[in-house]
This record gives sequence, C-alpha cells and structure tokens, in this order.
Amino acid sequence: MTTTAPSRQKNGFLAGTANYVDERVGVAGILKEFGRKIFPDHWSFMLGEVALYSFLVLLLSGTFLTFFFQPAMTMVHYDGVYAPLKGAQMSVAYASSLDITFQVRGGLLMRQVHHWAALLFVAAAGLHMLRVFFTGAFRKPRELNWVVGFVLFVLGMAAGFTGYSLPDDLLSGNGLRIIDGMIKGVPFIGPWISSLLFGGEFPGDNIVARLYSLHIMLIPALILVFLAVHLFMLVIHKHTHYSGPGRKDTNVVGYPLMPVYVAKAGGFFFIVFGVIMLVATFFTINPIWNYGGYDPSPVSAGTQPDWYIGFLDGLLRLAPTGLEVMVGDNTLSMNILWPMIIGIGFLLVVAIYPFIENWVTGDKREHHVLDRPRNAPTRTAIGAAGVTMYAVMWAAASTDLIATNFRMSLNQVLQTMQISLFVLPIAAFIITKRVALSLQRKDREIVLHGRESGRIVRLPHGEYIEVHEQLDEFDRYKLVDFKDYKPTLARPNAAGKITLGARIRSGLSKFYFEDRIAPVTQTELNEAIHHAHELHDEVQKAIEN
Repeated sequence: MTTTAPSRQKNGFLAGTANYVDERVGVAGILKEFGRKIFPDHWSFMLGEVALYSFLVLLLSGTFLTFFFQPAMTMVHYDGVYAPLKGAQMSVAYASSLDITFQVRGGLLMRQVHHWAALLFVAAAGLHMLRVFFTGAFRKPRELNWVVGFVLFVLGMAAGFTGYSLPDDLLSGNGLRIIDGMIKGVPFIGPWISSLLFGGEFPGDNIVARLYSLHIMLIPALILVFLAVHLFMLVIHKHTHYSGPGRKDTNVVGYPLMPVYVAKAGGFFFIVFGVIMLVATFFTINPIWNYGGYDPSPVSAGTQPDWYIGFLDGLLRLAPTGLEVMVGDNTLSMNILWPMIIGIGFLLVVAIYPFIENWVTGDKREHHVLDRPRNAPTRTAIGAAGVTMYAVMWAAASTDLIATNFRMSLNQVLQTMQISLFVLPIAAFIITKRVALSLQRKDREIVLHGRESGRIVRLPHGEYIEVHEQLDEFDRYKLVDFKDYKPTLARPNAAGKITLGARIRSGLSKFYFEDRIAPVTQTELNEAIHHAHELHDEVQKAIEN
C-alpha cells in the first residue's frame, strides 16, 4: 500500500509539531517515565476512580446548567408551563429551576444527572476512604495524602450542600434555615456571622447568589487543586498493593499506565457515565415542582437533607432539650452547641487518625503493602465503631419518618436512637475485634496444619485422622505476612522522669496491642511442614497397605 502525498504531509506536520513541543517541554520523557507507573488491578482501587469520574460528570452537567440558571431572589409571579404553580409568587432562582426542568430541552435529565453524580461522588469518596482506612494505606509516607483526601471529601459535601440549596424551593430553604439556626447558636459571634452570610436577617437579600458563587467557582476550584495534589502525591509515593503474588505472567501486582491502564480507565469512565445517565433517566430525584418555593410557614415532617449531611441533622435531633445555659445576658444553646462540637470532633478524629496511630505504634517504617483488616483488629474495630456511630446519627435524621411510617411514638424513637448512639458503637467495637482475632486464629491454624479436606484415613494402629491439604507458598505467605506489634512501655526521658505523654502513649499502645495474635514464626512453620511430611508418608503407607 502506498502513502499519498497529503497523508505524508499530514504525518510530517504532526511529527514536526510533536518534536517542537518535546524539545521545549520534554513531554516524551515525562510520558515515558509516567507511562511505566504500575497501577493495581484489585477491584477496591476502582472506588477512587468512580469518585474522579463522577466529578468529571458533575463538571460537564454543571456547565450545562449554568447557562440557564438565574441565581436571584427577586420575587416574581410564575408564568411557565407547569400549570399547578401558574401565577404563584416565587423567587427568580426557583422559577429558572422550573424552566430548566420543563422548558429547556434535556434540562430535567441534566438536573438529575448532576444530582445523582453528586451523590455518587460523595459515596465513592467515602467508600474509598474506608478502603484506605481498613487496609492501613494511610501509613507512612501517605499520612498527608490521607488529609488531602479527607479535605476533598469535606469539599464534596460542601459542594453538594451549596448546590442542593440553589433552587430556593421549600426543601432547600428549610435546610438553609437549619444552618442559620446552628450558626446563630455559636456563642457571642453567631448572630454576626449569620448576618454576614445572609446579608441581614434570614433569608437575607441574596443568599442564593452567594451560594452560587461558592458552588460554581470557589469550591470546584479547591476540589481541582486538592485533586491534583492528591494524584501527584499518589504518583510520587507509588500505589499500595495487597500482599501476595502478582500476575502469573510478570509477578507484578498491576498494569502499567500506558497503554493498558489508560484503555481500561477510559472504558470505565464511560461505564460510570452511562450508569449515571441510566439512573437519572429512570429514577426521579429532588422533584422541586412538588415542594413549591421556600416559605417558612408550611414546614412539615419528612424534610431531610441529602444523605451525606444527614448525620449532622441527626445529631441535632438527638440532642436533649433544656440544655440552655445563661452567661450574663447571653444564652448558650448547648442543645445546638453539643451536636456541632461532636460532629466537628468526629470529623477531626477522622482527619488526624493516621498521626494518632503512628504515635501510638511508634512505627517509622514506610508501608507499601496493605494490611488485611483482620490483622489489625483494634484499628478495624475502631473503624466499625465509627461507621456504626455515623449510621446511628444518619438514621436519626429520619426519626419523624420512622415514627410516622411504622406508627410509633416519636419520643420512643428518639430515646432509642439516643441510647443506640452510645451502646451500638461499643458493641460494634467488641464484636468486630473478637471476630478479627478469631479469623487470625483460624489463619494461624490453617498455616500450621493446612486446610480441612474431608478425607478420613485410618492409620495402621487404628487411629482415624482427617487428611489436611497443605497451602502452597504464595497462599501461606499472605497469611503470615504481617507485623507483630507489641505494647510500648512507658520509659523515662533524659531527665529520668516518666512524662504524662509517655504514660498516655503506653496506655493507648496497651489498648491497641494487648489482645493480639502473633504471626507464625519460621521455626513453627518449619516444624509444621516437617510434621506434615511425616504424616503424609504415614498416610501413604496406610493407603498402600
């Protein structure tokens, strides 16, 4: 096949352009180095990709919506095509949201794509953080990257809340009113902060325009910056991977970025995009036309924020009444302050947990191999307790719906949730730790004695035994490859004194590692293998006889 002159000219132009850019930027060297990066192919690593691709869908759908949305609170009379609200007084923001829904071609689909993508983004980011936590991927040198990921999660919640509040419908207005009440509950400075945010007494002059600026400019810009930092640190520190052998062809734990991973990632993006489009097509979310514009008078039961903000709403509902305290002429509303303190404290502990564990263990090594959750029973139990506590707070945001749908007393539902907030996390911690230790004992037994095969053999002297199947080298390595941490003793400092910090660290270390299952030592393993060979020979003789 011959190449035509136009084709040769086109190829020469592309090659010349590529050389021009490479000589000035060094693209070829960057791509060559970056293209050799290995990315693990375990399914759990795809959770971070789902969050990334959902954010891209958010940018695309949000850009479409910005062309039609008008962030103004000027009151108008609706004259659009939705008959039930014809002539109703509403804000320009709500009217433009209705116009996007019913008059812009593809507007309703884009609204729902945007909303579902936001929910998926926060959910995938949260699950990704749980995977990182339970496998210990946050350990040195990735502690700061955990903090960056946590900030991304919080920014995702902030972006979701600001976007959720933009239509100025009854549901979003009630959510803003709750936020206004929480801000005003801050001692001394709360009313001034509320006035500054809302531009006067709630709902202020134009809170929607302020939230719109945050939603489409500041928060997305911060997410992009932190996302770039997150991915940059990921490339610098390399990917973590699970213990055990890699692929059979290369014994590598994943695939290089170029060309395998890029092709897989591109296909996975369109899968995520397609699933979001499919869900947005068939499942309605946030039907603002059913709520009407914001009006403080018709507040009713059943108004909940999106699920990722629900835990804060649940904390407010769980707070006991009658906790007001007078300080001079000021009233401290502790039924608002305590939920805020607990909620912020909960998030703060999540953010700094890598540094807490590093201090307790005194571990200064770099970690690139992930833990099996059972091999870190205390960490896994803490994570289970935290998830349970979050679940109770989240469920408490629906106490009114639980009471009305199941025809129960609202007070009894609240009291049950209040008790559960303290009892269930403790129960989850104890149960999870016991299960993890039991699984470790099972692993130890399998390493030393092999798997049960179900074969019963009678030995020459009449004894019946079950023949166990010994593990191969790779399966055995996965079960014994973890570090045996021991409690740290409180030792005196250079001045010969045991400080309070040393005592606290020793106590926490004892709490972490007092109940532990030590991994199988090489001596125990050699003895077990020797015994297995002897038993195998004896069984073979019994079979032959």
